[in-house]
Amino acid sequence: MRRGGVLMIIAGWLLLAGLIWWVMAGQLERRNNPNAGLAEVAGDVAHEVVLQRGRDGHYRAPGRIDGHPVAFLVDTGATEVAIPKALADSIGLRAGRAFQAQTANGPTVAYATRLASVSLGGLEAREVAGTIIANPGSAEVLLGMSFLSRFDIAISYGEMRLRAR
Repeated sequence: MRRGGVLMIIAGWLLLAGLIWWVMAGQLERRNNPNAGLAEVAGDVAHEVVLQRGRDGHYRAPGRIDGHPVAFLVDTGATEVAIPKALADSIGLRAGRAFQAQTANGPTVAYATRLASVSLGGLEAREVAGTIIANPGSAEVLLGMSFLSRFDIAISYGEMRLRAR
């Protein structure tokens, strides 16, 4: 067989392997974050947002803080919306008074802040209490009760429904 033919066969196999990887990565992402497309359908103000539980048991979804896109992890155990410091700095949030906070990863320094707007799908809340976390365990924003308490929440059969009051 000629050298050119061998190279074409290798290129074909590499292309096939890449295509299989791309399809599998997309399937895995949809299983881990079934709400990834939420922002795409959230053009107008909604009365209800329905989130699907991810494979790991958590509810994740894209959203916005002060107009900036963020990745939310819904956390009904978090008092406020908790933002990693690097993200807070990049979107221009002002850090207020410092205090000691207890997180799932242990104690850390945190700063009080105020969020002009927080939105999830078509649901939006204004003037939301937030916390900037100096040493977060992840890059996700914890969507805590300072936002969630403004809506009716129902969880059943792997779905979380947030409804405007």
